[in-house]
Amino acid sequence: MHILISEFRSLLKGGLLVIEIAAGHLTLGFFLGLALAVMQVYGNKAISLIAITVQKVLRGIPALVILMLTYFGVMYLFDISPLVVAIIALGLRSSAYQSQVFRGGIQAVATGQMEAAQAIGMSKLKAVLRIILPQALRLVIGPWTNIFTMEVKDVSLAYSIGVLEILRRARFIIRYTHGNAMLLYCTVAIFYFILVRIINTLLYRLEDRLWIPGFERRGKTQ
Repeated sequence: MHILISEFRSLLKGGLLVIEIAAGHLTLGFFLGLALAVMQVYGNKAISLIAITVQKVLRGIPALVILMLTYFGVMYLFDISPLVVAIIALGLRSSAYQSQVFRGGIQAVATGQMEAAQAIGMSKLKAVLRIILPQALRLVIGPWTNIFTMEVKDVSLAYSIGVLEILRRARFIIRYTHGNAMLLYCTVAIFYFILVRIINTLLYRLEDRLWIPGFERRGKTQ
């Protein structure tokens, strides 16, 4: 246990970096995924095909491979930090998964609402932004929680391109202390478990707060 006490500051920095990467790449994935979903549902055939192709390609390539491709591709062209590369790479992959959740939410909104919005003079874009998306985003909080759980754990892959997140720091400590592997890996596992549970609990509460009687919600029907 003295190892954890002496290296607490280093592990804490790594944990905060995990939170920073997760916040960055999930935010990037959120906006890109939302755009892909709207393109797929409301775009013409060409635009919809582009969105579907991008989603399938990004979902079909392992996260670690996308990290490596982005790292060596972006670093070759621009002088940016591995942290930014990790956010970009994981954000691109996240967008493919989030887009499917958003697409489901958009399609769950009654089609008559788009027709009604256009009937009173709204453009399709304005109707999507003001009528469809606010309802769709409320409906997808539950499924999006599952995406969050998966995507946060993928942050651990960032160590492969030199990001000093908690797993890489734990590996350094194991190397120069010549042991304590089980203790440190268990600490990393507990950190991720606690982080996921805290955010999931907050999202569950948000889902309950925004629930409208008559709609399904997690574990309950009305």
